[in-house]
Amino acid sequence: MKRSASSAARREPTFSATAAAMNSAPGVIVLQELFGVNADIREKCDEFAEQGFIAVAPDLLWRQEPGIDLGVRSEADWQHGLRLYQAYNRDEGVKDIKDTIKTVAKMSECTGRVAVLGYCLGALMTFLTAVRHRVDAAVAYHGGDTEKYLGEVDGLHAPLLLHLAEEDEFMSKPAQAAIKAALAGNPNATVYSYPGQCHAFSRHNGEHYNARAASLANGRTSEFLDQQLK
Repeated sequence: MKRSASSAARREPTFSATAAAMNSAPGVIVLQELFGVNADIREKCDEFAEQGFIAVAPDLLWRQEPGIDLGVRSEADWQHGLRLYQAYNRDEGVKDIKDTIKTVAKMSECTGRVAVLGYCLGALMTFLTAVRHRVDAAVAYHGGDTEKYLGEVDGLHAPLLLHLAEEDEFMSKPAQAAIKAALAGNPNATVYSYPGQCHAFSRHNGEHYNARAASLANGRTSEFLDQQLK
């Protein structure tokens, strides 16, 4: 496994993981929660690399606090991350992700096909990137505030996979219903709901981690990425 910290777009620090024996592979841009490119996101990159992808995690918060790395069980870190989340410029963030996609697609070891995948804040940014720019595939796990941007859904032309936690404390049931209704007629979109699951049910070591639900969701993601990128 080759692992590195580099700069994939503009000036933000980036974490990447690439299987050492890989000669040519599709890319997966892994977008963080409000905790920065922390241990969980780095572990996700390693997992995708092991599945045969070039995994790259750009630091979405580089304009505010470059290199931020927060813990998911610390209340102080939660509050710190929430402050960054609330001040985050989503439109500028989409531009950063677009640049990252272009950079990864041009890497010598990349096939040129690139997906965007995100969690929480990263899931929202995945959705916004997919409706505003060209991506080969997109996967979003419990993206809060997605319902506020459903007016842009006509811009979705890439295959999109959404995972929703039915008991998500950051995404109301009316919001989830609105997302499902908006995407119901779009042949590119697939939405899965997970009964009884709370926000971040697939996060390693998270308070609401559920191994069974996480395995189901992650298995669906792996199958989807294989179908769309390989």
